[in-house]
Parts: sequence; structure tokens; C-alpha cells
Amino acid sequence: MTAGNVRPDLDIPVRAAVRAAVAFAARTTPARLLAQIVLSAVAGLTPMVTALAGKHLFDQLAAGRNAAALTAGAVLAGAMLVAACLPAGQRYLGREMERRLSLRASDELYRAVTSTVGIARLENPAFHDRVRLARQSGGDTPAVVTDALIAVARCLITMFGLLTALAALSPLLAGALLAVCVPVVVCHLALSRRRAAAMWTVSPAERREVFFSGLLVDLQAAKEIRLFGLGGFLRGRILAGRRSADRQYRRIDRGELGVQILASALSAGAAAAATLWTVQSVAAGGLTIGDVSLLLVSVSGLTMVGGELATALALANRHALVYRHYLAVVREPVDVPEVRAPAVAVPGAGIELRDVWFRYTETGPWILRGVDLNIPVGRATALVGANGAGKSTLVKLLCRFYDPTRGSITWDGVDLRAIPPADLRDRITAVFQDYMEYDLSAGENIGIGDIGSIGDTDRIRTAAENAGIGDTVTGLPDSYDTILSRVFAAEPGSNGAQLSGGQWQRLAVARGMFRGDRELMILDEPSSGLDPAAEHDLHERLRGLRRGRTSLLISHRLGAVRDADHIVVLAGGRVAEQGDHESLLAAGGRYASLFQLQAGPYATAGLGDAP
Repeated sequence: MTAGNVRPDLDIPVRAAVRAAVAFAARTTPARLLAQIVLSAVAGLTPMVTALAGKHLFDQLAAGRNAAALTAGAVLAGAMLVAACLPAGQRYLGREMERRLSLRASDELYRAVTSTVGIARLENPAFHDRVRLARQSGGDTPAVVTDALIAVARCLITMFGLLTALAALSPLLAGALLAVCVPVVVCHLALSRRRAAAMWTVSPAERREVFFSGLLVDLQAAKEIRLFGLGGFLRGRILAGRRSADRQYRRIDRGELGVQILASALSAGAAAAATLWTVQSVAAGGLTIGDVSLLLVSVSGLTMVGGELATALALANRHALVYRHYLAVVREPVDVPEVRAPAVAVPGAGIELRDVWFRYTETGPWILRGVDLNIPVGRATALVGANGAGKSTLVKLLCRFYDPTRGSITWDGVDLRAIPPADLRDRITAVFQDYMEYDLSAGENIGIGDIGSIGDTDRIRTAAENAGIGDTVTGLPDSYDTILSRVFAAEPGSNGAQLSGGQWQRLAVARGMFRGDRELMILDEPSSGLDPAAEHDLHERLRGLRRGRTSLLISHRLGAVRDADHIVVLAGGRVAEQGDHESLLAAGGRYASLFQLQAGPYATAGLGDAP
């Protein structure tokens, strides 16, 4: 599986998935797994002991040997007691194993997802379907598969014991009862494969259902949903997805119904035939009363355990098939590989893009087309241009969320691909255009900018003050401890607080400031949600913060970047022109046209070049 192509036909055999699930259980909870195996072996032998003890009891009673009959009765009573108590112990162990396995599987899954270096996979719908199935199967599959295999072993032990005892009376009858189990097992395995395939097929519809149902209770979406009357439309989408999934599962359920009827008919037929044979044998004087007891117990036990065997095998097979999605995610190869090429750093060389081309997919349009650009050390570089010009994409390449399709990016002479991603990103602070609003406390929303220092309250307060949001935060009900959410609360019965769009944006700027004195500061539309006065105030603060630092500023508002040391105009994925504000105005090119367009209303109002 690659970042751009998630295939349903996984290259992981079912047997390998089964082995992986069992190995996972053995590593995580070995003592409990061993206890389950021992208990299941005892449970598997109990029916045979019960049948043989019952036969011996009746034979001794018929012969008048009361002492021997009492001994056989005691053994029978002990076996029945064990059979009655074992399930409770097995259930307890099974639940404890499931909890431990689920916790570890969740940790491994989320570790794998968060360790992905780039973000291309997150833009692939099939990857989200795979993660959804991995989340479903990863937590319970090791426990389910292990329990199912233990159940299979128990059933086989039981079948072997009962068949051995029965074969002593009638090898033909024993073989016939064994043969009845084969078609039932085959049909159950086929249906388990169909159900696993259906889970992948319907996953997009079920994921859409979760998404649309989440919108119905989402605070941010509530205004438009109510104003535009979207409730019925979204409800229709939810139900359409549910109906589509239900149709596919209904077809499988009908198949299972047919198999169950077939299994029941075969079992009933075999039991009836065995009963008739027993009656005829008793009439002919060929069986003792103990033999009859053994036959009845064995036939009943074999028909029941045959169904359990088929169900356990099918369950293990289906969960192993789906578990492959979990294995595919946790075993995913590195999406943005490091290039271990020798490189000699050139301190002070800055960041340089050389003939950089980029597109998001192999067949998609080119977003960047041969960009050559230098971001000098200690100076402010601005990127301007229309929507779609490639500004934000260039930022993603600098943070190495993607690699260039062609060309290279170097920092102090070292290719970014030769720098470990964690080391590269530790040198960067950023305020993104699509900043996050976390349902955390106000202090945590700032502190996560430098997670290792999230407890440094003094730095958090300083960052908030520098971003101009300090007074707003201290005015909240619990100051920096106030939960900024209407969905989650600090404690039952309490309410969180919510900020305006502009206040959230200042909080995001504070988060970037809290990250500290990193080598590169990226400001991607840091004031897009602010009113003119607030925007002016924020940019004045940022000018002081940027002074003497390597910074990249992106904005549609040219007045916000006019003081940059170097201004680069992107158009159609190319560098259209570059220079400082005065030289670009004098050139009368694209930048001058854009600036005059934005300055026009202010000039008409007698405000000069206000932008």
C-alpha cells in the first residue's frame, strides 16, 4: 500500500494474520493466555469423561456392583461440576485479555498513525477506511482470534474423545457423524470471507454516516444547518448510507440463515439415524444400557460441538481477514523517506529552492512549476499571489509534509530529505492559515506549541500577552484553566467558554510564539480573521518579533508584507517577480497592479496607500 493507492486486496495471507494475532496476544498477556489454554483443554476433555463415567455408572448399576457405581457417580458428578464452573472462569479471563489487548492494540495503531511523517495519506479516503477498520479490528481481533482458536482446539479435543469412544461401538457411525461437520465448516468459512469483504465495501458509507451524524450535533455547523434547513438533507444522507450497508449485510445474513438451516438439518438427520441404529442394536441385544448412555451422550455432544467448531473457525477467519487492515496500517512503510546522503552544512546559506515542481497526485495538475527561490538568513521574505498560486503548498514542502516531485530544497546547503523530520520541524515555528481550535484549556491551547514546556505558565502568559490575547484569557471564568469548548467541560455540570474567530486566531499566534526562538518563523495569513484595527495591532507585534529572524510571511493583504526585506510574487506555480516593495511598485508589474487594486478604495477615500 502506498500513500496514493490503498488497495482492498491486501498482500497479507490470512494465515499470517492469524499468526500475528496469536503472537500479539502471547506477547501482551502470556499468563492469561496459558490459563485459557489449560482451561479449554480441561473443558474439551470433560464431555468424554462425562460420557465414559455415565456408561460405567449404568453398567455397574445393571450388574449390581453398587460400590463401583458410587465411584463412577462421583467421577460423573465431578465432571459435571467442572463443566458448570469452567465457563465463568473462561469468561473472566477472556474479558481481562480483551481489555489488555485492546489497550495495547490502540496504542500501536495510534502510534503508527501519528508517526506518519507526511500528510498525503490523510488526503486519501481509502486510508481513512482502512484506519477505521483497523480501529475496529485491532482492539478485539487478537482476543477473538485467540479465543476462537482455543475454542477450535477444545472442540477438536472433544470430538476426538467422543469419536474415539463412539468408534469402539460403531466405527461407521463415528465416521458418518464426522462427515456431517465438513460441509457445515466449509460453508461457514465461505460466509466469513464474504462478511469481511463486505466490511471493506461498506466502510465508506458507514464513515459518511458517522461524519454526517456528527455534523448534526456539531456546534460550528449548527448555525448553517438551522439557517439553511439542512437537517432533513443530512438525515437523508445518513439513512441512505445505512440502507446501503444494510442491504449488503442482509444478503450475507440470508446466506448464514441457509447454512444454519442446513447444519441443523444435517445434525438432526444424523442424530435420528444414530437413534434408530441404537434402538435396533438394543433390540438385537448387542448393546448394554451403558452403551446406550454413551451413544446418546456422544451423538448429542458431537452434533453440538460440530456447530461450535464451524462457528469458531468462521469467526477466527473473518476477524483475521479484517485484522489485515490493522497490520497494513501498523506495518506501513515510511511515507516520506530520509535520504542518507552525505552533505556538508554551509552555515548562513539560508533556505534555497532549486527548480521545484510539485503536484499532489501523479495525474493531478502541477501546483508548483520550476520554482527557484532563496530565503536568506535573518531576513523577512514574503510570498504573495492569488488563491491557488502555490503559497501554502510551498509552506508544506518547507515543513516536509510532502517532498518535491522534482527539484530540491536545501537548508544551509543540506537537502531537507537528509534531515530527520523531527529535527527539521524542531527548527521551525508556524502559524498556519487553517489553525486548530482545540477543545482544551486556554493555557493548553498555547502550551502545545512546545509540548515539552506545556507546564511553563510564565512562558504561556508571556506568549499570550505578546499576541494581544492575554487580557481576554485572564477575563475567562477560570483564566488560563478555562476549557475552550461547549462540548467538553472541566467537570460534570460546568460549562466551557468559547472565543470569537479573531480571538482564536490570536490564540493560534500565541501558540506559535510560545514555540520560542526557532530558526524559521512561518506566518501563513496570521491575521485573516481580524478586523482592521486588530490586524494592524497584530502585525506591529509580529514586526518586532520577526526583527533579525528568518521569517516567511504569506498574506493576501499586501499592506501586511510591504515592510518585508524581500517580496516574491507567485502566479500559476511560478515566481512571477520578486524584489522589495518600492522596486516592485516601480516595475509596474503584477505586484503593483495588485497593490493599486487594494489601495484603490482607500485612495478614493483620501487615505492614500493604506494597504
